[in-house]
Parts: sequence; C-alpha cells; structure tokens
Amino acid sequence: MTDISDQEPSDPGADGDKQPDADAIKLPLAPLPKRPSIGLALGGGVARGWAHIGVVQRLDELGIRPDIVAGTSVGALVGGCWLAGHLPALEEWARSLTKTRMLTYFDVMLGGSGIMGGKRLEKALRRYLPATDISQLPQKFIAVTCELATGHEIWLMDGDLAEAIQAAYALPGIFPPRAHNGRWLIDGALVNPVPVSACRALGARVVIAVGLHADAFGQGVMQRKKKFDQLADEGEEGLEKAAKGKLTERLMLRRLFHAGQNAPGVGSVMLASFNILMDRVTRARIAGEPPDVLMTPQAGHIPLLDFDRADELIKLGRNAVDHQIRELESALTYLA
Repeated sequence: MTDISDQEPSDPGADGDKQPDADAIKLPLAPLPKRPSIGLALGGGVARGWAHIGVVQRLDELGIRPDIVAGTSVGALVGGCWLAGHLPALEEWARSLTKTRMLTYFDVMLGGSGIMGGKRLEKALRRYLPATDISQLPQKFIAVTCELATGHEIWLMDGDLAEAIQAAYALPGIFPPRAHNGRWLIDGALVNPVPVSACRALGARVVIAVGLHADAFGQGVMQRKKKFDQLADEGEEGLEKAAKGKLTERLMLRRLFHAGQNAPGVGSVMLASFNILMDRVTRARIAGEPPDVLMTPQAGHIPLLDFDRADELIKLGRNAVDHQIRELESALTYLA
C-alpha cells in the first residue's frame, strides 16, 4: 500500500467520429521484435464502467495483454475480475441486470456513514469473485483508493482482491468507507479518476488509459429526471424486493431516487456533483500525466445509474478500442 500526492492540470480529449472497419483489423496485431511493458489504467464512471468489459475483451483479441493494470472505482472491479479470470462471470451478471433487479442490491442503511450498507453487493462480489489474493494475480494490479482522513491517494497492491475492490468503489455518501490497516478508505476517483501515474510508477513503458468521465453539459446525470422516477416507480415491485418488505427502506429508496416536481432528487444531486468533481480532476491529472493512448468510450449520454445497459456499454468499449487501433500500433512499435 502506497501513499501518493496529488498532481495537476487539463483536458482528456475525446474520440473522433470516424471508426475503422473492425473486419479489416488484423487479429492479433503483428508481433513486435521487442515488446514494451504495457500498463492499462481503467477509470471510474459508475454504471458506465461496463464499457471496460468491452475494452479488455477487445485488447485480448488483439493480443495486447498488459503487464500492469491499475483501476479506480468500477475500473478496479473490471480490472481485478479480468486478471483473476472471472470476467465472463462478471459480464454475465452485468448483462442480466434490470432496473428492478438492481434495486435488490441497494441495502438502505439508516444512520451510519453511507446511504447503502453495501453488504448485498459484497455478497454478490464474493460469489462471482472467489477468495483471491492480489499477489496471486498473473499481472501486477493496483486498486486506487483515497484515505478519508488525509485525502492521500492509497494504492492497494496486496491482500484480498475483493476487499481492495470494495474500497476502490466506496463512493462517499453512498457506501460506507472501508477499514484497512487502521485507515478509512473511499473511492479513489476523488483523487485519481484515471490512474495513469500508478502504471508509470510500476514501470509501464506504454500506458493505455480508459476514461469514462466525458459528459457534456451533465446530460448523463441531469438530462432525464424520469430515469430516477422509473427506478422508484417501475414499479412498486422493485421497491418491495429491494426493501425486503421493510417500510423504512422502501421510503428511503423512494426518497433517494424520486425527483421532486421542480428540483432533482437526492440521488441525482449526489451523482451530478461527483461527476463534476471527477471531470475536473481527470482533466488536471491527464494533462499532467498524459497516457500514450487515451480511449474514451462515448457513453456520456448514459446516466450514471443505468447498470441495466451493459449490452450497449460493452459495445461502446469495443468500439473505443477499434477507434484507437492505429494509435495502439504506433505506440507499441515506437516505444518498444
């Protein structure tokens, strides 16, 4: 576990419109005389993180297997499952999610340090990710977190993989912080949303980064208040399952996801605020620590809580790799 200080300034850029013909792309990429060490930085992005599944699948097909994987928030979840060999199980679970089923994982906690207890998600995570120590993974792995007391960036590079992933996605206010070696850890996206620096620190010659923060004018969070209404109203059946028949949990879930007549709901406000923070910090970190290849799946139109859109997001992740295929070849060739 390592403490890292903050870095500075400005813009990650975005993909262009024209995409190469996927059928014309040679699989795998031609072998290089000398292969550079490769780092993969997977950024945070809540539900949009399902795009990472498509990214790593496509990289595998191209014969690009990173030596180092650093993940923040949902990036740690996908990256950790990938290295542990459990990506197919995660993909199957992600594709099976509906709005109603998603609500069943929201265990409302009255009092405490988060709206959700996180126990139901932890149970699901451990079912799909059997006990694994990070040191047993075939490649180096870093789960990026933030220490609540100091704001220091903390890298988890050993110990229980599932525990590290939970610390990496402990969104403040939503999930309680995770205790680790005498510290309280929260979502690393607060300090390093796309952890390029972690890959560089472990010796990556080529760093491929995947950013999910792009969200022009906040459309992915604020444009459709109805999305939050649907989570609560789609119907009462979803709320009943999520609340396990408890009236207090049912009321809390409705309060969290149901927007008012003239103002956004609590969930909308919290996520929009976090999205703004992630965007600003990402711009600063990417400007100061640019990757060699930056992929930005075009998922800004997808609300941050739409976990039921895995099919679309996985496809967007694959498309992002195809769009950068020539940049990947160039970086791997010239930096070898």
